[in-house]
Amino acid sequence: MNDTAVAAGRLARGLEPLHSQVYFAAEAEPAYTAAGLEPGRMSYFAPRAAPMGAVGPSVVTATFYNFSPRLVAKSVPRAWELASPSDLLDVRFAVADASLRRTLGDDAVASPEMAEAAGLARTAAEAVTPDGRPLAAGHLDVPWPTAPHLVLWHALSILREHRGDGHIALLVEAGLSGLEALVTATATGTGFTVAFARGSRGWSAAEWNAAVAGLADRGLLQPADTAEDDAVEPALTEEGTALRKRIENDTHHLGAAPWTALGADGAARLGDLGGAFVRTALANGAFPAEGVFAARPKG
Repeated sequence: MNDTAVAAGRLARGLEPLHSQVYFAAEAEPAYTAAGLEPGRMSYFAPRAAPMGAVGPSVVTATFYNFSPRLVAKSVPRAWELASPSDLLDVRFAVADASLRRTLGDDAVASPEMAEAAGLARTAAEAVTPDGRPLAAGHLDVPWPTAPHLVLWHALSILREHRGDGHIALLVEAGLSGLEALVTATATGTGFTVAFARGSRGWSAAEWNAAVAGLADRGLLQPADTAEDDAVEPALTEEGTALRKRIENDTHHLGAAPWTALGADGAARLGDLGGAFVRTALANGAFPAEGVFAARPKG
């Protein structure tokens, strides 16, 4: 694996919380319901899909990938009858503004460091090409905001979706459905808890366990006793671990080009600036403390 690609992948993953905090922001659902959306998951699906326009549920399922089509269909296309994609984009930036000000503080938002980080991130984002990247392509067509902290957020959104589009292509190549991808990612112990992964993505315990059994038959997971009303904790085999590692490394490779546009010094500087913002946001409760992410072993 190319060292530059690995470094770019680590930078992308390290800065991603500045983008993804918006999905957990307390300001989100009240703002979206005030704009006309129904309470619940519609406030996730519609604003994230809005850069692609008033697309149908199959497009959202395809581009988001690990959500149950049944769950998506409860929100889309109904959402577009309640609020237009363009209106939701305006609200989305307002949510990002409010959540970043709360978790970073007004001084950080107005700082020279924020302006510098925004300029560097925009340089990387403007190097993104739309080829085979539908969700990133939608974000590329969204007009740039002017406030530096929103420029940073929008740039990281483009870069995150670019990386995600490439990741999905690799999951398809590996023969992993959206649910199977979610199960194996959870089995790495570095992402969501089983309860949050299954519940937030709309899969029943029976569907989850059937996927676990199928992956065990393929030699990717350890066999497990399953029951319809209790989702099992998946455990990767050596083959499964190797597959997840290969997918992650190849994701680094497919997502590297925009970051390399910064050059080594620019990328390092963005990592330093953005890393400080990430640490502040995490310390100020950008994400739930419990129930969402798997606890990582200390040391």
